[in-house]
Amino acid sequence: MSRYAPAEIEPKWQKAWDEALTFRAERKDGKPKYYVLEMFPYPSGRIHIGHVRNYTMGDVVARYKRATGHNVLHPMGFDAFGMPAENAAMASDGHPKDWTYGNIDTMVEQMKPLGLSIDWSRMFATCDPDYYGQQQALFLDFLEQGLVYRKNAVVNWDPVDMTVLANEQVEDGRGWRSGALVERRELTQWFFRISDFAEDLLEALDGLDDWPAKVKTMQANWIGRSRGLQFAFSTIDAPEGHDRIEVYTTRPDTLLGASFVGISPDHPLAKQLERENEEVAAFNAECRRMGTSEEELETAEKKGFDTGITVRHPFDTSWELPVYIANFILMDYGTGAIFGCPAHDPRDLEFARKYELPVQTVFAPAMGEEGTFILPEDGGPAYVPPKVETVRYLKPFAGEEAMTGDVAIDAAIAFCEENGVGQGVTKFRLRDWGLSRQRYWGCPIPVIHCETCGVVPEKKENLPVTLPYDEDGKPIDFSVPGNPLDRHPSWRDVSCPSCGAAARRETDTMDTFVDSSWYFARFTAPKAETPTDMADAEYWMNVDQYIGGIEHAILHLLYARFFSRAMHLTGHLPEKSREPFDALFTQGMVTHAIFQTKDKAGRPVFHFPEDVELRDNSAFLKDGTEVEIVPSAKMSKSKKNVVDPVEIVTQYGADTARWFVLSDSPPERDVEWTAAGAEAASKHLGRVWRIASEAAASEAASGEGDEPLLREMHKTIHDVTQGIDSFGFNAAIARLYGFTSTLSKSDAGADAKRQAARTLAQLMSPMTPHLAEEMWATLGGEGLVADAPWPVADESMMVEDTVTMPIQINGKRRGEVVVPKEMEKAEVEELALSHHAVLKALDGASPKKVIVVPGRIVNVVV
Repeated sequence: MSRYAPAEIEPKWQKAWDEALTFRAERKDGKPKYYVLEMFPYPSGRIHIGHVRNYTMGDVVARYKRATGHNVLHPMGFDAFGMPAENAAMASDGHPKDWTYGNIDTMVEQMKPLGLSIDWSRMFATCDPDYYGQQQALFLDFLEQGLVYRKNAVVNWDPVDMTVLANEQVEDGRGWRSGALVERRELTQWFFRISDFAEDLLEALDGLDDWPAKVKTMQANWIGRSRGLQFAFSTIDAPEGHDRIEVYTTRPDTLLGASFVGISPDHPLAKQLERENEEVAAFNAECRRMGTSEEELETAEKKGFDTGITVRHPFDTSWELPVYIANFILMDYGTGAIFGCPAHDPRDLEFARKYELPVQTVFAPAMGEEGTFILPEDGGPAYVPPKVETVRYLKPFAGEEAMTGDVAIDAAIAFCEENGVGQGVTKFRLRDWGLSRQRYWGCPIPVIHCETCGVVPEKKENLPVTLPYDEDGKPIDFSVPGNPLDRHPSWRDVSCPSCGAAARRETDTMDTFVDSSWYFARFTAPKAETPTDMADAEYWMNVDQYIGGIEHAILHLLYARFFSRAMHLTGHLPEKSREPFDALFTQGMVTHAIFQTKDKAGRPVFHFPEDVELRDNSAFLKDGTEVEIVPSAKMSKSKKNVVDPVEIVTQYGADTARWFVLSDSPPERDVEWTAAGAEAASKHLGRVWRIASEAAASEAASGEGDEPLLREMHKTIHDVTQGIDSFGFNAAIARLYGFTSTLSKSDAGADAKRQAARTLAQLMSPMTPHLAEEMWATLGGEGLVADAPWPVADESMMVEDTVTMPIQINGKRRGEVVVPKEMEKAEVEELALSHHAVLKALDGASPKKVIVVPGRIVNVVV
């Protein structure tokens, strides 16, 4: 071919890989394995460029590891249960199953042209009965092990979707999908005992060396270990049975600043009072209409109800504090009760000023407070210094006047313990995981409720408990509020497995986070008749490289870590897999400019990029209307700044899309998609093809340029290998650009040029696999380039004109880079910044300074 034609070439090589079962993963004992996995998608029906970037990164790793002699597992599946399918069914008068599987078919059709080295034979969706039946088996094993239990709990209730919402699904007090004002209700729910693992989950973070520091910090904060004092206030004039109010505080050093005691509307005392007082009942009901997210509690107006009850201060029984029911206190953290210290807590201060309660400063800045520090009781803000800051205690009761907060806290705990006031305890912010959801399109919870026997687990031989497709021959009506399973008697009403009496199935289904908490383990043996096959799990686990967005840093990753521990305890994973992901990489987003005009009311009207024509620095619709260009932002369907990868593949080919999303910026940073960038990538790949074609046709004898070309080839092998190993894909591609230019200008002979071009094909194959295969075949390569071993740099070919430069990070040597002696400072800097040690230290940030001493050292200040 005179020009590269991706529309012809890409399907040809995809067919060749399929026919050769090139990417079929099979256990090969004795061969090193490598398991690379990207977080699986929700089947929304369309992939976007963000998917392309995510899966291409994983594919580069998978193809590279395959070339370096590893037995690679690289699977794909779909996280397919959830409310969107039910909402779609409601809108289209259809069925969630049909909508979901139709979307899966569409997305697979969109993914396969990308040339991903995926073992499609292992594909499953979490809504497949074969998958969720094994999830039900796990649930029963967890139940038997005591890892699952049922209790009454206060939950976020969406009155429109009529289901429980996690705190993270409540936005500004409204359901994340329905937009309805969320209420707090008490329901009987199923829970996983994740809090039993809080200490282990926290401590084990230190061993996750190949996880981003930011993710580990986010998880540590979410688990939230704290050391504090638990004690009780004795009550005055409280109802019988409520002579004490238990309180847990992380700041016992502020006890002498106590102004009031606050209790949750769901505290046992508050519930007792509401049964006796209509005003209390009305106030509590109002509080329960709030959500339970921390953000909402912090920003909402602080409201309280004076119960008329008082308590005695533990240091002075003549000092009485009023007891308020307060709308900003949750029952599921601590004890559901607090003492308010307004001087040192902004929330308490707002509350105290509203209800004209005393404000007493306990500590102030240690230095220079006169004339600059306004006491909170004199109108200043609440003073909340870091625990490591030395402050001056105005009311010391457990030590010196000047102390750091952490020392004062320890001293206060010791003082209180010595004086019988309370006990020092360690608590965690992490709550047990409520998994019950009142919806149809989810994994049924496999238990049966019998009036005689209570909760009876379903027998494993009856699994899977499948969802009914219709309602006794009639289509399920998803437009009716509530859970369709509640009104499906032929599915709901069953016999008790224990006594045979009439009983009812559990109609709640599992939180979809359950589905994604073990899928990685199922991929090791997706057809097994048990949740995992231990021989396969022992061989393939752990996931060597996990790739996904930072938005999953807490819940998904934390739940997966818990599930792995629970699966080990129940015999489904080996000990080594208590931590399932050895390395984690969080990629940046793909962004795009937003194009908008205004309607008659001045509201923005958004336009798709394909409907806009760019001229110089301006944009116009096809009718000539000028369009405002808003700076690049995360791609969003609502803003229409999305790019359809199918159109990009059709216009330029998959390799162009893959090359561009990898080349423009480091993978942990955002990348802006531009039409000009895609065009430039396409032109470069066309140039690579022409150079390879010319090398294949060359008949020139060996020339003086052989050795320089081959030396440059070995340097490129070294640098590209280093780049891929350290996730510096953009640096690897930059090096390939340079080598392509060198090859195009070389006066080497035919054999040297063909050798260099074949090596170029191998080095490009993880990024542009179709072009690489075509080059390899044209240049006389044996078999598929996908099967060829990775080229190895000959160190002797790099010695003469290279130098090893140490890389220091904040003055400490953390690595080194081998570069040509004459390499420009800017190129050395780019190469050093792609080193894995530097990337890890930066954790997505930019360096404060980079100092390159040519030929000697690189200093990076982070």
